[in-house]
Amino acid sequence: MQLVVARIGRAHGIKGEVTVEVRTDEPELRLGPGAVLATEPSAVGPLTIEAGRVHSGRLLLRFEGVRDRTAAEALRNTLLIAEVDPEEVPEDPEEFYDHQLIDLDVVTRDGTEVGRIAEVSHLPYQDLLVVRRPDGGEVLIPFVAEIVPEIDLDAQRAVIDPPPGLLDDSQAEIATGRATTDEDS
Repeated sequence: MQLVVARIGRAHGIKGEVTVEVRTDEPELRLGPGAVLATEPSAVGPLTIEAGRVHSGRLLLRFEGVRDRTAAEALRNTLLIAEVDPEEVPEDPEEFYDHQLIDLDVVTRDGTEVGRIAEVSHLPYQDLLVVRRPDGGEVLIPFVAEIVPEIDLDAQRAVIDPPPGLLDDSQAEIATGRATTDEDS
């Protein structure tokens, strides 16, 4: 099974290094020297990692055969994909691979059916569960412990504790603006 582990950002310096947006909780395992990664678009790869280092809090990688800034810049926005055994699970029991979450039933704490996870969207600051509702609509659920307190892989379900308005707009709590005065009227 294939797992997206990073997206290549812009070139760094003149010797072929690139910044990467890491999309794995195990970068030392998936993005280490010698790792051979498939790519999307596939015509760019496969790419073999020659070296990696952290610079100013960002991971920089250099690939075999990529020796200058022009070649590095041509890789920008390429997805790096690792081949993963489908039976493999993360070491931390609170972490999950996307394929483990897709198709889980989503229910609220009281057992109300919400839908089924169709996709996991990885954003820079948090992940979102894209849940297909029984009526065909979608709802985006922030994948944080306060909202998704339980993932039960054996029961094939995710239990959520949604804040008001997440599932039903009519329940949304509207923050009040500034107080009105006679001058505003």
